[in-house]
Amino acid sequence: MKRFFNTAGPVKRHNHYCIPPLERLNLPEILSLINQEKYFVLHAPRQTGKTSCLLALMEYLNDQGRYDCLYVNVEIAQSARENVHRGIKAILNEISERARIYLKYDGIQRIWPEILSVSGEEGALNTVLTRWAEESSKPIVLLMDEIDSLIGDTLISVLRQLRAGYDKRPQHFPQSIILCGVRDVRDYRIHSDKENSIITGGSAFNIKAESLRLGDFTQTEMATLYQQHTEETGQIFLPETLVLSWEYTNGQPWLVNALGYETCFRLPEGKLHTEITPDMLAQAKENLIIRRETHLDQLADKLKEERVFRVIHPMLQGLDMDKSASYEDVQYVADLGLVRRSREGLVISNAIYREIIPRQISYITQINLESRIDPAWYIREDGILDMKKLLTAFQDFFQEHSEHWIERFDYKEAGPQLLIQAFLQRIINDGGRIEREYGLGRMRTDLLVIWPIKGPDDRRQTTEDTGYQSSADRHPEKNQRVVIELKILYKSMEKTIDAGLQQTWEYMYRCRADEGHLVIFDRSPKKSWKKKCFVMEKRFQEHSITVWGM
Repeated sequence: MKRFFNTAGPVKRHNHYCIPPLERLNLPEILSLINQEKYFVLHAPRQTGKTSCLLALMEYLNDQGRYDCLYVNVEIAQSARENVHRGIKAILNEISERARIYLKYDGIQRIWPEILSVSGEEGALNTVLTRWAEESSKPIVLLMDEIDSLIGDTLISVLRQLRAGYDKRPQHFPQSIILCGVRDVRDYRIHSDKENSIITGGSAFNIKAESLRLGDFTQTEMATLYQQHTEETGQIFLPETLVLSWEYTNGQPWLVNALGYETCFRLPEGKLHTEITPDMLAQAKENLIIRRETHLDQLADKLKEERVFRVIHPMLQGLDMDKSASYEDVQYVADLGLVRRSREGLVISNAIYREIIPRQISYITQINLESRIDPAWYIREDGILDMKKLLTAFQDFFQEHSEHWIERFDYKEAGPQLLIQAFLQRIINDGGRIEREYGLGRMRTDLLVIWPIKGPDDRRQTTEDTGYQSSADRHPEKNQRVVIELKILYKSMEKTIDAGLQQTWEYMYRCRADEGHLVIFDRSPKKSWKKKCFVMEKRFQEHSITVWGM
C-alpha cells in the first residue's frame, strides 16, 4: 500500500509517512519517571502527535514485559458534562474495553458495573483501579489521553480519585499515571457546580511530579518526513520549497503534513510533476485556508475567547499587552499553539497562523465587500495591480464607512488594520497573496502583496472558481511585490512618517519589493477627515515611497 501524509488521527507506520513517535519523546526521562513511580503530565497543542506518542509508548512498555501499560482516551465522557455518574461510567467502560483489547484482560469488565453501583461515582474509579492493580502480576502504567476534555465536576472527580489512590501505588494502584491534554493540569480552572466555586487543577491533582511538553518538528524532522515521500515516489521537494515550508509552519506537525498532502496528493500540478516547487506549496497553503480545514477552523474559533483576545488583540495592533492580560492568559494561548516565545519576544507561532488570524476575524467583512469591489477595476492592461488606484479607493471607502464597519469587529481597536486587510484580500483572492508580519511592541503591521503579472490574454481562474489556480497563475513570468506598512498615529505626524519610511524601506529591501506604501491611520476623534486624508510621495534611500493619511 502506498503511504501518504497523515492529517487525521494517530499515525500508522504502514499507512503514513512519520517521524517514529518515540523519537519525539524524551524516552529516558519518561522511563525514569515511571520507574520512580511518578504521576506526571504530557501536554501539547492539538494535532501535534500526542496520541501517536502515547500509543507507541504503550506498545513499547508492554513489549518490554516489565509493566502492564494501558492507553485510554477519556474524551468519551465529555458529553456527560457535569453529570459525574455518566462521566465515570463512560470512563470505566472505556478502561475495561481497552484492557480487554490491548492487555487481553477482562477482569475490569466483570467488576466495574457492581463497583459503580456500590461505591458510587465519587469512588468507583479509585476502587476499580485498586482491584486491577491487586490482580495484576505486573505494575500498571495508565496513560489517560484528552484529560482536559472533561468538564466541571466530572474532571474534578477523576483528578481527586487519582490523587486519593496515589499513596497505595504500586501494589494497590497504578505505579505511574500520565495525564495528557492540550494544557498543563496546573493551569486548569474548573467550575464546580456542586461546590459553587472554581477549583484549580493544581489543588485537585497536587501529586504531579513533572510537566512535559511535546514539541513541534525540528527542521531536520520536517525534511526527513518529506524525504520519505521522495524515497517512495521519486518526487523531490526542492531545497527552496523546504525553506518555504519551514517559514509557513515552523514545524507544526499538522501543518507540515497537511501541506505535504495537499501539494503531492491533491494539487493537480503536484500529482503530475516530479519536483515540488515553492509556488505549488504556496498554492497548497492557500487551498487549506480557503477550505477552512478543521485544524485551522478550530484554532480560529479560539479567537472568540476572552483570554485569547487579551493576548492577540495587542499583537494585531503592534502594541504592548496591557495590565488586563495575565501570565495565565499568555500561557493558555501558548498551550493552544497560537503563540511562541522567540528572540523577538512573543510572536504568532508560524506564518500560516499569522495569516489565518486576521482573515478569520475579518471574514464577514470580506464577504460584505464582495459586492462592492470588482478586482478587475484595479488590474491594468499589462496585468499589473494598480496599487495607487486601489489605495485611493480604500482611502475613500475608509473615510465614508470606517466608523460603521470597524464597529462590526470584535477586535475593534485593531479595526483599521483589519479593514484594510479585508479590502485587500478581496482583490488578492483574484490570484495573488498577502504575507503578514505583526506582533507585540512593533508599532506597525507589515504587509507584502505578491501579485502574478499576466498579460490581457491570460485566462484567470481564481481559487473561488476551482479551488486551484491555473499553471499560469502558479508559474508567472514575474511577480509584482508591493510592501504596505500600516501604522497608527501616536506621536507627531512628522515623527511617524520618518519612522515609517525607515521601516517601509527596510521591509522592501528584505522582501525585494518593487513598490512601497506607508499608510498612517489617524484616530483622533476631533480631527476632520480633510486633515486626516492626504497622499504624498517621499524619497528614502533612493526609493520612492507613497505615504497615505487616513
